[in-house]
Amino acid sequence: MDSKEEDVDLYALLGVDKSASPNDIKKAYRKLALLHHPDKVSEDKRVESEAKFKAITQAYEILRDDEKRELYDTHGMAAFDPSRGGGPGGPGMDMNDILSQMFGMGGMGGMPGGGRGMPRRPRRSPDEEQAYKVTLEELYKGKTVKFAAEKQVVCSQCKGSGAKEKVAPNPCEKCRGQGVREILRPFGPGLARQEIIRCDHCEGSGNYYKEKDRCKKCKGKRTVKEKKALELYIDRGSMQGDRIVLQGEADQLPDQTPGDLIFHLVEEPHDVFTRIGHDLSADLNVTLAEALTGFSRVVVKHLDGRGIHINYPRGKVLRPGQVLKVEGEGMPHKRGEAKGDLYLVVKIEFPKDGWLESDDDHEALKKLLPPPGPPIAVDEIDDVEFTDDADIEEMGAHQGDPRYSGGEWEEDEDDGEGGPQCATQ
Repeated sequence: MDSKEEDVDLYALLGVDKSASPNDIKKAYRKLALLHHPDKVSEDKRVESEAKFKAITQAYEILRDDEKRELYDTHGMAAFDPSRGGGPGGPGMDMNDILSQMFGMGGMGGMPGGGRGMPRRPRRSPDEEQAYKVTLEELYKGKTVKFAAEKQVVCSQCKGSGAKEKVAPNPCEKCRGQGVREILRPFGPGLARQEIIRCDHCEGSGNYYKEKDRCKKCKGKRTVKEKKALELYIDRGSMQGDRIVLQGEADQLPDQTPGDLIFHLVEEPHDVFTRIGHDLSADLNVTLAEALTGFSRVVVKHLDGRGIHINYPRGKVLRPGQVLKVEGEGMPHKRGEAKGDLYLVVKIEFPKDGWLESDDDHEALKKLLPPPGPPIAVDEIDDVEFTDDADIEEMGAHQGDPRYSGGEWEEDEDDGEGGPQCATQ
């Protein structure tokens, strides 16, 4: 490092005091990142803006981390320079490794006054992740899926060089022979992060070949498409979000260990059952007569096709919303023979209006049912009109009461200050 970099004041760079809180540091960074984002300036100022943007980003990366901030406060930038005995790895640790861990960079090229280190090529190709939809029946019973996956594999003809045999390599000018480049990728309004990407000019090889010198099979791409038969095994009892990893089955890249092909299970909604953990729930639909007099019948068809039979005794009245629990009829556990429980939520089907036609039927039913409670004692009685199809969700609507379900205030969880506030008049 030169003297300029040794004396860099990260707090001054962000325009905050040394006693600034993490929240103050975050606010300052956001403001400066928006001001100096390369996409927000004219072309003639872009180079200067990129350098400034990198500098404030790296300052923020140090000061936002408590451990790195303490190191900086104690030793300055020397804490991250192993040539002067600093850094977590001591004098023997490579500065490129330190910066790769901290900033995703291969050197100090982005810090003002820094050297010319370049980003390093990853040693492992990226994992490939995708969602895989499964039904509740498949999760209950387990499933094996065989499929043909199309993937990139290293070209067998050129062994991944991209060139014809005996063609001398020419270092790529765009990435300076590194095979990868450093870019700024936007991830929010006025914000960007540094990323390392494969050079599209040389296809990541670090060498560029003229069209006449390129491999005939891969056309200089270094890899070719190939189909491979794969098998996906879904354990019985698997859950939403479970990961199934096929090791080494992602796309191959020359000089790299292939990454994994990862499937995330997505449970599709079911018409009958709802699942939470290992337990299941379903509606238990009964008639009014069954609720009052009991029943003995199959109440639901389970996920494996079995009928769940319930004997509900006469004399025990079922009430709306009551829950029956059937132990051991939920989802199976992945290991062992244990299962969760099945919860049946009572839904009573009341008869339609006018189902009793004669006055005698009404009187007979009244005699069978329990009588009403004692009348309510009042001093005055009003006969009122009513509607019988009202929606309770409309209670309190558009009246300014924050207790109304549609009018809750939302608080800003980020800064907790600076937003608009209500004032009494």
